[in-house]
Amino acid sequence: MQGSIIDELKESFRVLPGVGPKTAQRMVLHLLQRDRHGGRLLGQKLLEAMERVGQCRMCRNLSESNLCAVCESAHRDRSQLCIVESPVDVVAIEQSASYRGCYFVLMGNLSPIEGIGPEELGMDALAHRCEDDVREVILALSASVEGEATAHYISELLKTSKVQVTRIARGIPIGGELEYVDGNTLALALSGRKPL
Repeated sequence: MQGSIIDELKESFRVLPGVGPKTAQRMVLHLLQRDRHGGRLLGQKLLEAMERVGQCRMCRNLSESNLCAVCESAHRDRSQLCIVESPVDVVAIEQSASYRGCYFVLMGNLSPIEGIGPEELGMDALAHRCEDDVREVILALSASVEGEATAHYISELLKTSKVQVTRIARGIPIGGELEYVDGNTLALALSGRKPL
């Protein structure tokens, strides 16, 4: 037996991260009760994005054209390549306005359990990209088990190249209290200390 269109719409909203049954219901009812124009616009833009947005051929970030704005820019330092897990990481780094190099977006981490291997992450494309004018690869991957395994794989992949592999620092956030920091973060902060 097929559910109602409202139930199907609620289930459709649940594909979004952090959206449970109550939030999905609230969103659907809001659009149907108060903002049908917004709902139509949302549906139209979502369909348009699904059709038009693909991956940049150089960095694999989301893009409407063959090259994303970062890869297309003549003002970026092509000798630096920051490797991140997802497009949201690119957004976070770009918002910091502290990095002027290029990116390579893995779209995940190595995870044999989920069937994600080197091919799915574009490791061949990464190795090929590092043959050009890249002098430093900056690993900006999560501190999870999968992130660590991916970082190790990349460092081994590039070991024979002339590329220097570095990793972003990890440690205590500004305003963070030591008593609330987990042991692994504290250990990384201590081992990565710098002289003043």
